[in-house]
Amino acid sequence: MLRSTFIFIPGVGPTTERALWKQGFTDWTLLRENLKEAKLGTASIEDAKESLDTAERMLSEGNHQYFAKRLGIAEAWRAWPHFKDSMVYLDIETDGGMRGESVTMIGLYDGKDFKALIKDDSIEEFKDLITHYSMIVTFFGTGFDLPMLQKRFWGMQFDQIHLDLCPTLKRLGYRGGLKKIERQVGISRAEETDGLSGMDAIHLWNRHLRGDETALPTLIAYNREDVVNLEKLAELAYSKLEATVRGSLGVLC
Repeated sequence: MLRSTFIFIPGVGPTTERALWKQGFTDWTLLRENLKEAKLGTASIEDAKESLDTAERMLSEGNHQYFAKRLGIAEAWRAWPHFKDSMVYLDIETDGGMRGESVTMIGLYDGKDFKALIKDDSIEEFKDLITHYSMIVTFFGTGFDLPMLQKRFWGMQFDQIHLDLCPTLKRLGYRGGLKKIERQVGISRAEETDGLSGMDAIHLWNRHLRGDETALPTLIAYNREDVVNLEKLAELAYSKLEATVRGSLGVLC
């Protein structure tokens, strides 16, 4: 879908983009080669050509910042397949507070390996680790995870493409929290963590502080399932949204 995206062209919004698709201009190459025939709305041929050339170059260079600015949260899903080799699924745990120091764990999963960064142990590694990724996938990270991390790591700015699955899945009719949506789509959890909630994560952290040696491993296992399951939900969201777009127009291939 990213190569079928034209909303980064000045003067091209969602309506004009859909009109271009209906005209048969279904990717950057087709549009670039037929700009004189295309109905570009208020966009000029010169701006369209320059934008298409730039987008092609930015994608080949892996310049995620370019697409982060132009896709925003609403259309970040379109970039998902193109940045899978530099993507991280992220989820945090807290002690229930809303200060930066309330972050107790940061879970990171790159599609292969999971890493749990723990408060008073490895959490400071996050500042370096996150710079290695071009795309971040969260569930409600816009409203919670990323703002909390900005409090924890004062001055940190996230320039990655951010796919927030909460509003993205809502577009497809999936409502509720992460666990509820997992059940709706048939994703199950291990017996050890099945039924645990964010409140349980707070209690597990407090038990860990009191010396319960079973609490931290359970919390890590809970967080691991949170981030690993995000990959399954991202794949679901992308395939359904892509199919919806292509099916409604009947022209994209």
